[in-house]
Amino acid sequence: MMAYVARRLLQSLLILVGISLVTFVLLYLVPADPARQIAGRSATAQTVENIREQLGLNLPFYQQYLRYLGDLLQGNLGRSYLQKTEVAELIWSRLPASLLLMAGAIACELAIGLTMGAIAALRRGTTVDNSLMVVSFVGVSAPQFVIGILLLYVFAVRLEWFPIGGYGTFAHLVLPSVTLGFLGAGWYSRMMRSSLIDVLGQDYIRTARAKGLKRAQILFVHAMPNAILPIIAMIGIDIGLFMSGIVVVESVFGWPGIGQLAWQAIQRIDIPIIMGVTMVSAFAIVIGNLLADLIAPLVDPRIKLR
Repeated sequence: MMAYVARRLLQSLLILVGISLVTFVLLYLVPADPARQIAGRSATAQTVENIREQLGLNLPFYQQYLRYLGDLLQGNLGRSYLQKTEVAELIWSRLPASLLLMAGAIACELAIGLTMGAIAALRRGTTVDNSLMVVSFVGVSAPQFVIGILLLYVFAVRLEWFPIGGYGTFAHLVLPSVTLGFLGAGWYSRMMRSSLIDVLGQDYIRTARAKGLKRAQILFVHAMPNAILPIIAMIGIDIGLFMSGIVVVESVFGWPGIGQLAWQAIQRIDIPIIMGVTMVSAFAIVIGNLLADLIAPLVDPRIKLR
């Protein structure tokens, strides 16, 4: 176990370094001058050059990246160009809101997706099955900002059940969580349906039926624990999807998380914040995948870590 964890952590470190390099290259190639953004339109060329020198933007690319990588390995995410605040402090102040939204979204997608998938598997080939798969297809295909706007219009504007935006209460959490979880629910329902259909056709399920066990006992004791195994790995992957989708959803609902912070930084070409949010998101992805791999053997002892 320890050897496996150590190997995965080393792989994760290499992945994070690779992501930092790719992101740094892309931001370096962006046709925008952060120094000009900081100085303002009326600043002289000399002022802009002085700012560029202070920030190290006049250095060759490899020197800028090596300096950033050295700071990153020490846990230093840099300092915001425009807000004049440490990036780690900005992200840390926004992180609880994003984690709360992510937890709500995971709960929504599991509740909706697993329920839809289980019902579709038990009603295989019927109108109910086909209808639920159409709904899951819509959930997978629809853009999140479209779903968010529709939910806002129906439940916040027309029905006035939930607030239009903001943060602080459970009512503020519902619509963003459903919006973010609806996409995942579509994938989970399709995966759950396929997995449960396969499990229900296994010999041990037929044996359980032959013994006269109740249908609910067969489903929840024997079938579901095995059918849910592929879902565990998907949860780890979903962390990455959520970190990308959070940018859109937080902007639509005015949710004060790191997604909104990243969107504001992109608009203002605040490179340290963009890099910081990207690295925190990448870290969440690799840790989520590692935890999913470690949890799977606890659910099913037949799975071995290699």
